[in-house]
Formats: sequence, C-alpha cells, structure tokens
Amino acid sequence: MSQEIELKLALPPQGPERLRRHPRLTGQPCEDRVLANTYYDTPDGALEAARVALRIRETGTGRVQTLKTTGSGQGGLSVRGEWEWPIDADRLDLDGLRPLPPMQALGDEVLTALVPRFATDFARRTWLVEGSKGRIEVALDDGEVRAGERRATIRELELELKDGDPAALWALAEELAASVPLRPATASKAARGGALGEGHWSLPAADADPAALYERAILSLDALADSQDGRFKDEARQSLDRLIALGDDRLTGPARTLRDALAAETSAPEAWLDVAFGQAALALARALYA
Repeated sequence: MSQEIELKLALPPQGPERLRRHPRLTGQPCEDRVLANTYYDTPDGALEAARVALRIRETGTGRVQTLKTTGSGQGGLSVRGEWEWPIDADRLDLDGLRPLPPMQALGDEVLTALVPRFATDFARRTWLVEGSKGRIEVALDDGEVRAGERRATIRELELELKDGDPAALWALAEELAASVPLRPATASKAARGGALGEGHWSLPAADADPAALYERAILSLDALADSQDGRFKDEARQSLDRLIALGDDRLTGPARTLRDALAAETSAPEAWLDVAFGQAALALARALYA
C-alpha cells in the first residue's frame, strides 16, 4: 500500500488554458495521456458507504486496477490509502482484491456483488515541479463523468506530493492562484460519479465548528458544479455566513470575500470563480488546515 497526499482544486471553464500558460509550467516537460476509467460498486453502494473507491483504468498501454480509501481530508487536501496493480483483462481481479484490508472488512458478499457503476473519461497533462520544500506532480484533468444518461464536467487540478513537506502543496497552489482561477474541491471523482448516478448530493451537518462549516461550503460548490442546482450555491453562502458569525479574525476576511462573490448576481455559471475568489478560498483553507 502507498499513501497519497494531494491537494485537489476545481477550475472554471477558462481555468485549464490559463493554467497551461502559467510561468511555473510553461517550458517545463509535460506528459499527455487519455485515461478511461470504470468504477465498480455493489448495486446498493457498499463501497461508497465505506468510503472506498475501486476502478479499472485504461491507460493506452495497459490496464490498471486501483483501490483507494478516502482517508482523511479537508479543504481539498487529502491523505488516502492506495493499492494499485496491472491486470490483463477488462474485468476485476477479485483474487487480488480479496486480501486487501478494506475488502476484508467488507467481506466476500460485497466482493462478489461488484458491478460497473459509472465511468470517467478525461485527458490528463502532468508536470513534475521541483521546489525547495518538495517535489510535486501537477495533473490537469479535463473531461467528463458519465453515470447512465447523466453527465458532469471534469476540470480538476491535482497537486500530489511525491517527496517533501505537505506545506509545498499549499505554496504551489498559492503561486498558481495568483493568475489562475481555482478553488479547493473535496469530492473525489468516485464520489462525484456516485452522486451523479443517484441524482442526489448529500452535505455534512451544519454544526458550529469552523472547519466543518468551510467543508460544507466547499462540498456545496462541488454539488453545484455537477447538479447545476442553485440551492447548493445558497447552501455554500449560508455556511460562510455562519463561519463569519463565529468572529474569528483569521477567517472573517477571506470568508466574506467568498460569501460576497456567491451573493453577487452573475450572468454565467461559475462567473464568481475568479482569481480573487480562489486566493481567498486557499487562504481560508490554509488557515484552517495547514
């Protein structure tokens, strides 16, 4: 098992092109791949309930089976367990899954009930960025999630720590956010596919803890992006209002910037997600989690 430490960021429609032109990345060697992924679960969603994701990925040169645990994560930063190995056929390697701790906990009944649930297809461009505090893989994903007849856009930036201090992730995110509109995102591709398939996006309880309120706001924006339901924008704004009311001076300024942007009338979807929004969202996340 390996441990994956990454910061996930969502981008608006103009975000990918602006990222490709960022001076930190232009001129750097990059790799382009097209990835087709099928995610598996039981018909009643046993893996999703256990916060486990299972996929087969077509890489263009072969197939890879991956099992991931959600692990701990807030504000876009996640630490996850991951088991990954090549397979020969386009079907699950059940023998390889059976001894892994997450599947041991779920049992053979779950293992034998696994079926395809949804798919993600996207183009991925990666760069390897070296800094004084760490080495980071920058991955830009551009494509879609498909669950039955439903579709949602994938425009994600993932910063994965390959070596060094997790603070390097925040530092690089802030450098990119100086000219690229982006925001922390919490929902994984697996969680997004599950919610899209069910047509239902759930949110955590709105308690009085500042980190929980911020997390609810971010998950509301994730749900807004995939559902296009304006009620989730209202949920995000209300969570930020409650965060501001706590009166923590470290958090009030950036939370107000986010709240005011979401409250403004906009003529286009995600018009509120500009550079100022992204910088405030990162500042708030770093104050809470870094």
